[in-house]
Amino acid sequence: MVDTANTPAAMAKRVDAAATTLRRVMVETPLQPNMRLSELTGAKVLLKREDLSPVRSYKLRGAYQLMSELGEDARQAGVTCASAGNHGQGVAFACSALGIDGEIVVPTTTSRQKRERISTLGGSRVHLVVAGETYDASSEIAKERALASGRTLVPAFDHLATISGQGTVAREIVHQLGGGAPDVLILPVGGGGLLAGCGSWMATHYPTTRIVGVEPAGAACMIAALEAGHPVKLDQIDSFVDGAAVGQAGVFTIELIAQIRPDMVAVPEGQICSEILNLYQSDGIIAEPAGALASAVLRRGSRDTTLAITPGQTVVCVVSGGNNDISRYSEVIERSLVFEGRKHYLLVTFPQEPGALRRFLDEVLGPDDDIVLFEYTKKSNRETGPALVGIELGNPDDFQSFLQRLNASPVSGEVVDPASILYKYLV
Repeated sequence: MVDTANTPAAMAKRVDAAATTLRRVMVETPLQPNMRLSELTGAKVLLKREDLSPVRSYKLRGAYQLMSELGEDARQAGVTCASAGNHGQGVAFACSALGIDGEIVVPTTTSRQKRERISTLGGSRVHLVVAGETYDASSEIAKERALASGRTLVPAFDHLATISGQGTVAREIVHQLGGGAPDVLILPVGGGGLLAGCGSWMATHYPTTRIVGVEPAGAACMIAALEAGHPVKLDQIDSFVDGAAVGQAGVFTIELIAQIRPDMVAVPEGQICSEILNLYQSDGIIAEPAGALASAVLRRGSRDTTLAITPGQTVVCVVSGGNNDISRYSEVIERSLVFEGRKHYLLVTFPQEPGALRRFLDEVLGPDDDIVLFEYTKKSNRETGPALVGIELGNPDDFQSFLQRLNASPVSGEVVDPASILYKYLV
């Protein structure tokens, strides 16, 4: 039986109350038309720029709302949270603004940039603890430390106050549209706080708006939870989209989302990388992987997971965060090229004779193709020698022609399986 305190209508009232509280620290983040995505879809696409909030993500909304509701004794005891980075920055900002001491646990995979931002925002109020290989592991550690110390745990998504603060994003969007609602609202999903809050408010006030939740394919915990009817712990996750790499959806969030019944889509990490690059190169927006998650569902790739949009509709995508570490861009580019079908790795066996490589270049590679990796060691007592070759195609549609030319040549080759350990070493 559904708890009446955790219905979309009840949450919508909490969202309205949270909007008043958050005026102390938040200003409306911009809602900007995006020409690239509008031309791509034929719709009017706008981006809600939560990456331009005081902590460069929407996470401040939920953290501040929960902490502002604490009584005096709880404020004196302090708070603890687990975070992949963005929630920790929100908690750190709130600690400084409200005068509350906080302990923030982040996984070992959290980038240096996010760790430094947490320390800078929190100042002397915050103690940073690096522990656990994943967000879920850090979350368990944070729960144990909160219980032992008497601090209040500030969940990143699975708390009614957190959800209500995050839900104020939807309320702002409607205000910025002049009191009308978008036809489609696309939201990134990790543990489900943003989707539960925004979805509840929209379902209550504008039920005709289509709500879409987008998860990274390597951490689709909400889709698994909705299919099972309860939170499900994934056996393994791809932590690349760190802001949404959650192994198990929240209890409160799944209860609300099951009532809202949004469309759910899982997007490959490579497709997200392509959108990160488009946001940067075409739109001048620095988005982290989770920040590009919502708009990634509108673009096409070699594996088409594009969301169907009716031309002429008003579509809003939430850019949830912009805390990207510049050192990650090489991996972003690599994953994008592989996803787009432009980059491939092969184990090629060459005859150990003069001119073998030249024939490969002349007879197998196309005029716009390039070799980006070549590792080969000549063995004097063998007639053939294997080489690890990375190729970048000028046109991704030419790969089958490339394989045909390879099979017709004196050399033999085997495409490296993306599921292999060797491939994971390369990418």
